[in-house]
Amino acid sequence: MRQFSTNEFLFILAAMQWTVVLSLLAFALGGALGGLVAVLRVSRLLPVRLLATGYVQLFQGTPLLMQLFLVYYGLGLFGLRLDAWTAVTVAYSCYAAAFLGEIWRGCIQAVPREQWEAAKAMSFTYLQQLRLIVIPQAVRIAIPPTVGFLVQLVKATAVASIIGFVELTRAGQLMTNATFQPTIVYPLVAALYFALCWPLSLWAQHLERRLRVDNAMGRKK
Repeated sequence: MRQFSTNEFLFILAAMQWTVVLSLLAFALGGALGGLVAVLRVSRLLPVRLLATGYVQLFQGTPLLMQLFLVYYGLGLFGLRLDAWTAVTVAYSCYAAAFLGEIWRGCIQAVPREQWEAAKAMSFTYLQQLRLIVIPQAVRIAIPPTVGFLVQLVKATAVASIIGFVELTRAGQLMTNATFQPTIVYPLVAALYFALCWPLSLWAQHLERRLRVDNAMGRKK
């Protein structure tokens, strides 16, 4: 057993960067796939909508831990063995895509129907209506809940420790095993998660308040 010292603190702090990297990578890749899911969810083609809905229901209706196990261990049954980094990136990106796709689908459908009708009256095709009229307005609505989901994604990275991926939670476990001082290690880990998530939460709340104010001013006009 060794004492908790600066070296142990620096090890945990270094692992924090992998929490950030995983969160941003999953958010970026999940966002790209989630954008496609959102568009497919509002498609006029029923089979396409059903396919996108099935994807969302699958990933929202099953625990992230199970998804991670299936990617890391399940693919090995088919001869595809992924390292921890690849497995968590794939699992978290698919997970993020389902939630972001559903968030953005709701934002697209929140755009007043009159906007669709006006674009249609201008002889825009369905894709042009989405790209030129609807999506630019939906993006503004989507910013607060998207930032809010990023907070949830940062906290969800703790699950990655279950397959040995060394992020913030896993680093805390390792230092607890080495020092036998969980009352020091875990409050520190919690404080670092708080330092990551709290500013994002405040930003999401600020954006939501600003959106409500802008909408109220728009209605007065």
